[in-house]
Amino acid sequence: MKDYKELSNYMVNTQLIPRGIKDERVLSAMRKVPRHLFVPEHLQHRAYDDMALSIGEGQTISQPYMVAIMTELLELKGDERVLEIGTGSGYQAAILAELAKEVYTVERIDTLAKKAREKFNQLGYKNIFIKVGDGTLGWEEMSPFDRAIITAGCPEIPEP
Repeated sequence: MKDYKELSNYMVNTQLIPRGIKDERVLSAMRKVPRHLFVPEHLQHRAYDDMALSIGEGQTISQPYMVAIMTELLELKGDERVLEIGTGSGYQAAILAELAKEVYTVERIDTLAKKAREKFNQLGYKNIFIKVGDGTLGWEEMSPFDRAIITAGCPEIPEP
């Protein structure tokens, strides 16, 4: 694999900026977080391509543009507490952790949560907190949150 910084810079310059992602903090986070570490080894050569990739357990990591646009829409300034529903590989949470004070992320699949936690520890993220559970229930004991992002499918939208 080429140097990931070169690949992530190429991803930002060819996939995100041309599609209108303008928030410099979001672009910087997308350049910084090593996306290839959040996908299975056999797919790492595709990590910076403009596509969702399988992460096992029937789940995917969202394509880079989707991560960037959803993150930009949160309008994070740096002092927010963010709730993420659907940890998956942990990539979206890592991007959020670069931009917010704290990230609380809920994953229903234990094996994915364990892998994500290991990745957060490996990369030194101290502001990401992960819980295994039903994301439709949120994380009431840690609420309120300033922002919320849902990166998983759900059968219905829960009442507030």
